Amino acid sequence: MTFNFYIGSQAEQFSFIRIPKLLLLNPEFRDLSIQAKMLYAVLLDRMSLSVKNHWMDEQNRVYIIYQVDEIVQDLGFTSGHAGPSSRCGSQSNRS
Repeated sequence: MTFNFYIGSQAEQFSFIRIPKLLLLNPEFRDLSIQAKMLYAVLLDRMSLSVKNHWMDEQNRVYIIYQVDEIVQDLGFTSGHAGPSSRCGSQSNRS
């Protein structure tokens, strides 16, 4: 497979997923897998869709709808990698 170079403004045609530096540089997150960090970044990206659709609870906390089978397909994870990570994130925001 051959990939061509992007010229000029062609390089701006893609959207990007942002990974918070904190996840990469803070020793507290050193033991998190790259898959978990990538999933977190994708969930942050999808949060903008949630805000756009006004998917918030009565305390104005944004929630994200992203089925585990979609995560598996979109990121190429096995269901074992996607399942626990997605459940942990939803539980950590509860008061």
